[in-house]
Amino acid sequence: QVELVQSGGGSVEPGGSLRLSCAPSGLNFSLSYYTMAWFRQAPGKVREGVALIDDLDRVTYARPVKGRFTISQEIAKNAIYLDSTSLKAEDTATYYCAAYLGRTLVLQPSKFNYWGQGTQITVSS
Repeated sequence: QVELVQSGGGSVEPGGSLRLSCAPSGLNFSLSYYTMAWFRQAPGKVREGVALIDDLDRVTYARPVKGRFTISQEIAKNAIYLDSTSLKAEDTATYYCAAYLGRTLVLQPSKFNYWGQGTQITVSS
């Protein structure tokens, strides 16, 4: 069983920055075998991909966040981060950490096996 525990998030004014963290755990879990991703879902909208990183540190970003968000990982610590900068009102959503056993560069929610509990980012003046 894999558990993804998220932390971070909160409320920020437009142009601000926030960091989300995700700490996977489970029997024999290692980031060396997983592709990790962040997704988000705003009220009334479908869940959409934000960014992903595989065990080779290859990354994919969704177009709306490219250049503003950075995904990273510390394999030895089993930790994944999403640093968001220049936040906009349209970034307001619940953000989810997700894990896929294997390698993929496709931000498709249905591919991912495990999900975190979700954490809210609200961007408002």
